[in-house]
Amino acid sequence: MNWDQIQGKWKQAKGQVQQKWGDLTDSDLDKVDGKREELVGKVQERYGIAKDEAEKQVKEFESSCNC
Repeated sequence: MNWDQIQGKWKQAKGQVQQKWGDLTDSDLDKVDGKREELVGKVQERYGIAKDEAEKQVKEFESSCNC
């Protein structure tokens, strides 16, 4: 699945995002609002990881999401 599809179905995708990254709050996900770079930033911030690691995790999510 590509990010445009995930963004278009963000309300459905939010549940899967929260399963993968349980530390992200509903407020975080509302702020992300389907924007990929925002999600990368929130994952980086909440988990204290480098940007390239957050990018890698989001890319893995993107390819495995069945939203």
